[in-house]
Amino acid sequence: MSHTATTQDEKRPPVVDDRHVDPHSYPEGVAFLDGQYLPMSQAKISVLDWGFLHSDATYDTVHVWNGRFFRLDLHLERFFGGLEKLRMTIPFDRDGVTEILHNCVALSGHRAAYVEMLCTRGASPTFSRDPRQAVNRFMAFAVPFGSVANAEQLRRGLRVAISDKVRIPPASIDPAIMNYHWLDLVRGLYDAYDRGAETALILDFNGNVAEGPGFNVFCVRDGKLSTPSIGVLPGITRRTVFDLCGEEGLAAAATDVSVAALREADEVFITSTAGGIMPVTEIDGIQVADGKVGPITSRVMALYWQKHDDPACSSQVNYP
Repeated sequence: MSHTATTQDEKRPPVVDDRHVDPHSYPEGVAFLDGQYLPMSQAKISVLDWGFLHSDATYDTVHVWNGRFFRLDLHLERFFGGLEKLRMTIPFDRDGVTEILHNCVALSGHRAAYVEMLCTRGASPTFSRDPRQAVNRFMAFAVPFGSVANAEQLRRGLRVAISDKVRIPPASIDPAIMNYHWLDLVRGLYDAYDRGAETALILDFNGNVAEGPGFNVFCVRDGKLSTPSIGVLPGITRRTVFDLCGEEGLAAAATDVSVAALREADEVFITSTAGGIMPVTEIDGIQVADGKVGPITSRVMALYWQKHDDPACSSQVNYP
């Protein structure tokens, strides 16, 4: 009978990089899952859920500012539109989802919150590959408000790089359906980081500017605003900019925006529920105009946040 010698080193567990250890640290917040409200740390899904395995899911995000939801009706409209297009069903109507979202925020206590509603394809009890046999799963959560741009970047403007990565074309995925197909956007982000930028814009299938990770982009030239029209999410903040321009008599259009047009703009800003209106003052290492936040950008930013107190655009959260 032979014996294999075992050294002390071989008995030790393998060294694991700290980045791959679950720290059990989650944002403070409240989730709704399987009919109950839970701390964020307890909101989990199965690894067999198609939302995880196939990115087969749709979602929408809305924010709360000063204890008020902003344009929740439009976010609900888009979310339910995505459900219909993906042939998903949930056991709640719009009023039901509204109540759940309000409850998540109220229970969390956050006066400024990032709130998400989502539905995954779910899992099949038999692990079938037929999506019709999966049980769709709705969930929602509220965590502290987060922004694409931090306070310093909002003050001085973001540094953006234009990646040559191409956005998933609308013939493949309707961009009006919010989804988690972000590999094109993530690859663009790494291109930007490698070039010393803070975030990225990627292209549409015609080589024009499309959008960035979770945001639309606007440029201003000779007092007129333009934003890409093809292959981009029709963002709610983007729509709000059009509404504000209509009220203020500013010309704004959705059209093709070439890379050259963006680089030669007088002003550039991005728009997202996660941050609102955010200035861009550098593109591909070159200043936009004089490298300062422009007057129209500043004007639209101020008007946007003023709208958050307007009852026509916002609704109060009933905190306990």
